[in-house]
Amino acid sequence: MKLLVTGAAGFIGSSFARMAVRNGHEVLVLDALTYAGNLANLDPIKDAKNFRFVKGDVRDSNLAQELLFTFKPHAVVHFAAESHVDRSIMDASPFISTNVGGTQVLLDALRKSEINCRYVQISTDEVYGSADDKKPFTEQHYLKPSSPYAASKTSADLMVLAYHHTYKMDVVVTRCSNNYGPYQFPEKLIPLFTTNLFEGKKVPVYGDGMQIRDWIHCDDHSRGVFAALEKGKSGQVYNLGGGNGKPNIEITKLLLKLTGRGEEYIQYVQDRPGHDRVYLIDHSKATRELGWTPQVDFEKGLADTVQWYRDNRPWWEAVKSGAYREYYQKQYGQRQG
Repeated sequence: MKLLVTGAAGFIGSSFARMAVRNGHEVLVLDALTYAGNLANLDPIKDAKNFRFVKGDVRDSNLAQELLFTFKPHAVVHFAAESHVDRSIMDASPFISTNVGGTQVLLDALRKSEINCRYVQISTDEVYGSADDKKPFTEQHYLKPSSPYAASKTSADLMVLAYHHTYKMDVVVTRCSNNYGPYQFPEKLIPLFTTNLFEGKKVPVYGDGMQIRDWIHCDDHSRGVFAALEKGKSGQVYNLGGGNGKPNIEITKLLLKLTGRGEEYIQYVQDRPGHDRVYLIDHSKATRELGWTPQVDFEKGLADTVQWYRDNRPWWEAVKSGAYREYYQKQYGQRQG
């Protein structure tokens, strides 16, 4: 297939792009290279003949229309998004502009192109709010976002489904649980805590650390997106979870063990506003209709992830120092299609 993948210089998008290229698909990446975009994430495939990169913003309607007209993809897979809850609490405007506005621009460009193309919206379990009864979310669960980030993703999902209803567009929505794995930007729990511990720094645990999250390896998530792309029913939503619901403090202690640090490295900090207590995903629909199940054992996947950060210190040191931005400023022009 010919795949136009947005936001694939980020963590999850780059996992999908690397998998797609290695599986022989022709991949065109569109990424604005905001702070979370890092061309080094695409280094493993940068020289592949079936890979191209274009620096650009999903909110640029002229660019979106040009790429659709010239590339004529079989599918658009939309990963591009502002995704950090803490940042959305400080300033929601970039989240509304990119997550809602960018999605609408892509949908309109695709509608006007009149090409035979499937659209896959990459979303999050945070649209469901908190599962305080500890019952996993199904696709029929009501939407009750708690943060500006989650509200922006909920709005984007509803926009996608509205375009399916109104214009009969071929769309599929996937909602994943918390991702982990290589190349994750170190503002999220696992890479932040891992790299802090390697540096001999304490790790900030919100509140009592008993917030429960369902963890999925990024490669399992990418396989799920492929399954939805290839087998999903148009207009449907598919939950993709790892079946690993664990309190944050348990994850923290596992990371302490894997990095050889003691519990004196835990620093409890004030909980963030509106912090959801529980996210749990029921992925039985994806298993039933798509034949997809997560394959990566959590404890092995976590150990492998910590080892990746141990082996790739220059990558995360460049990210934490900001030097990675100088890297892509020099490199991106050579990689544009």
